[in-house]
Amino acid sequence: MARNLLILSILLVFSALTASESDQYFSKKISPSSLGLKKEKLTHLHFYFHDIITAKNPTAVQVAEAAITNTSSTFFGAVFMMDDPLTVSPELSSKLVGRAQGIYASALQSEFGLLMVLNFAFMEGKFNGSNLSVLGRNAVFSGVREMSIVGGSGVFRFSRGYALAKTHTIDLKSGNAVVEYNVYVFHY
Repeated sequence: MARNLLILSILLVFSALTASESDQYFSKKISPSSLGLKKEKLTHLHFYFHDIITAKNPTAVQVAEAAITNTSSTFFGAVFMMDDPLTVSPELSSKLVGRAQGIYASALQSEFGLLMVLNFAFMEGKFNGSNLSVLGRNAVFSGVREMSIVGGSGVFRFSRGYALAKTHTIDLKSGNAVVEYNVYVFHY
């Protein structure tokens, strides 16, 4: 009995030591410079987003809808997947600087508005291969809409900021739109 108690005590002490040792490595404070991060800077990006729903090769397609979507004045419940071109000017033929890749959904019942969940995936210049992640409400018929930049990758690691969207053109019959974006982002 005493021997069993001794073995149990040793096991408990060993397990407590092991647990506290591994807990130390779950998180620890480090300096930004240890990751190669230097001074934080603010960058302004300006581009045009081309949302093409009706075309031979659409860049946004509806992937789901609710039972009430087709009878709703705001298309509530419609969900779209997008891979929209980002260009330097409103013309689709202008220089491609990236793509807007993600999902938007009609999320408002009283007015036409979207929940936007997407990445701006850049493919040009010093931002090539870097992404900004956007999450926000887009009340489409408002003059200017603001959405949050909630993170990023590559050059935009640890980023935060906001995106201002302003409709440049929209064809209400086809649903195709060109949207001007001004993005302000803090990053290292």
